[in-house]
Amino acid sequence: MSRLKTYRFRSLRIGVSEVSKASTPVSASARIASLDILRGFALLGVLLLNILGFGMAGIGYFHPFVGLGDNAELNYTIWATVNLFFEGSMRGLFSMLFGAGIVMFTTGFGSHSGTGKSAWLHYKRTFFLLMFGIFDAYVLLWTGDILILYAIAGAILYPLRNTKPKTLIILSTVILLCSSFVFATAGTLMTEGRDAAAVIEANPEESHSTELHELADLWYETDGTFTYNETAIQEELDLRRGSYSQVAKYSAKTVNEHLMFFTPVFMMWDAIGMMLLGMATYRLGFLSAQRSKKDYLRLTVFGFSIGLLVNGMELYQAIESNYDVLIISGWFQGTYHIGRVSMALGWLGLVMLVCQSELWPALRLQLSAVGRTALSNYLLHSLLCLIIFTGAGFGLIGTFERWELYVIVLAIWIFQLLASSWWLKRYAFGPAEWLWRTMTYGSKQKWRI
Repeated sequence: MSRLKTYRFRSLRIGVSEVSKASTPVSASARIASLDILRGFALLGVLLLNILGFGMAGIGYFHPFVGLGDNAELNYTIWATVNLFFEGSMRGLFSMLFGAGIVMFTTGFGSHSGTGKSAWLHYKRTFFLLMFGIFDAYVLLWTGDILILYAIAGAILYPLRNTKPKTLIILSTVILLCSSFVFATAGTLMTEGRDAAAVIEANPEESHSTELHELADLWYETDGTFTYNETAIQEELDLRRGSYSQVAKYSAKTVNEHLMFFTPVFMMWDAIGMMLLGMATYRLGFLSAQRSKKDYLRLTVFGFSIGLLVNGMELYQAIESNYDVLIISGWFQGTYHIGRVSMALGWLGLVMLVCQSELWPALRLQLSAVGRTALSNYLLHSLLCLIIFTGAGFGLIGTFERWELYVIVLAIWIFQLLASSWWLKRYAFGPAEWLWRTMTYGSKQKWRI
């Protein structure tokens, strides 16, 4: 059978019978190709947002004023397009696939049964993923690392590996609704805090209530993160253009702050909710190209219709508010999850339609290769951007307009699509995947083909 035919996607599973004993890792022939393609697509899509954290000051995530340069109209358009189509949805899709991976690893291939892995292997696997995350955050200096978060979430979700899809969807919905409530509450408190600070600053000689001061203090604690301040931006850029040790000190402080507050309050529930949805959609056959074209078309239309409506409404409010950062940031909007989950489902449906078609066979193979080496490619993002943007390399952070950053993204995409395919013609796994498997199973895994 030719390599191209191996990845024909009307065939739902590839070599499922080749899944061996519980103590044996999955062979390349036993993988589900559609999952690899979707994972590759999501991994590349994640860089659309992460490049902002790599290439500009942190406020650039939220505020379109950062990176405007001489092409303001173009850069505003790019900011709006990324927020409309990709913000949150690529990370959400990646989280869904991680959730599906938990089911696949612990219960085997197939919707409900198969050869699974022991709890011991699962927790070894998540522990070593945690080590990769620590390496990414504290050595490669990526302050936006998600591997630590995924390792913790993976450990938490193990007891739910055999849960029925309906129950998983209900749990996901409840968690995401609760997270939406937290987002909305945070937005209300931040707005009240900013208003309180304005009152106190306008009348410093007057006596103000304890409640007003507490609200103002809440705003002051987070003001630097969300307010456009050129002085603060320049100070951050100067720090991140310093030596490796200087950047490492800054990155460690940022990561530690995230792990103490931002991760448990916001990101953890975000990730768990999407992983539960991924576990459910995998069991229902949506992630393995198992459903009909009609199902995927419905999912695509439904997802994009709701997602673009909600995201478009949020974008309109942001522009009408003159880019008020508390409106721009999805973390303060109760509708955030509605938009991003819907868009993630829309992208899922669209990619699965492509997987079931004869379209772009070469690109599908390349995306599959990226997906099979997703961990290596994720870490490669951090390494390349460490070299390009920080003072440990060329120190180019803050020197590019938004559109120029996306030229860099395109270059990285092309490199990873070509390099991943080249690598897997010669090696059984990506380098990080090989190391992860070797540590998980406690024996040296096959390296060369």
